[in-house]
Amino acid sequence: MRVDPAAVENLSGWLTTVTGRVCLDRLKSRSWHAEIVSDAEAAEHEDPAVEHDPARAAVVADSVGAALMVVLDSMAPEERVAFVLHDVFAVPFDAIGEILDRSPQAARQLASRGRRRVRGTQALPAVDVAQHRSLVEAFLRAARAGDFEALVRLLHPDAVLHPDQAALRMGSRPETRGAREVAAAVSGGARGTRLVLANGLPALAWAPGGRIRSIIEFTVVDGRITALVVTADEDRIAQFEVVPLSD
Repeated sequence: MRVDPAAVENLSGWLTTVTGRVCLDRLKSRSWHAEIVSDAEAAEHEDPAVEHDPARAAVVADSVGAALMVVLDSMAPEERVAFVLHDVFAVPFDAIGEILDRSPQAARQLASRGRRRVRGTQALPAVDVAQHRSLVEAFLRAARAGDFEALVRLLHPDAVLHPDQAALRMGSRPETRGAREVAAAVSGGARGTRLVLANGLPALAWAPGGRIRSIIEFTVVDGRITALVVTADEDRIAQFEVVPLSD
C-alpha cells in the first residue's frame, strides 16, 4: 500500500489498516477452509452491539495464551482479524470493515462468530504456561548437563517418550515408559536443541543449521512431565507455528 505520507491524516488509523491487511494476507496464505460471512447473513444474524469495556478487554487480552491459540487457529482469517482487532484492541467495526473490505455489520458478525468460538472452549484444559515453560527449561538444562537424577525428578513416574516414525528413522529411541527409563533415553542428548513456542506452548526444537528437524512437545500434569512427543515428520512440522525463545 503506497501512500504519500503527507496525505495521511490519521497515521494511527492508517497503520492499523495496513497491519490488519498484512495479517489477513498472511492468514489467507495458510490452509484455511472456514466459511466466510456475507453481508446479507450478517444483517440476518447480527448480534447486539458489544460496548468496549477496558477491564473486559484486559481480561480478553490476558487470556490470549496457549489454549486460546488453538481456538484462534480454528477461525477463518476474517474472523480472527475482526475478533482480535475489536475485542482486544477496541478497533471500531467501521474501521475493521474497511480493513476486511466488508460492511461494518459483516465485520461485527465475524467478530461475534469468533467470540462464540472462544466461549465454547470450556472443554479445553487449563494450562499454566509459566509452570509449563519452567519445567521445559529445567528439563533442557538437565538433559544438556546429563543430570539423570534431576530429569527423574521432573518426570512423572509413568512418563512416556513417544517418537513418530520419522523420528525413529532419524535415530530416536523407541517408545519408552517410566521416569528413569525416559531420563536415561534423553540424558545428555539435548545438544543443538533450543527452547521454542510450538503452537503456543513451550517446547523444544532441534534445528541443526537453522532448519527444524524435530519438535518435542510436553504434557504437564500436577507439576510433572507426563509425556514427551517427538515429531520429525516434515509435513507435520510445517503445520507448527514455531517462535524461538531465549533459554
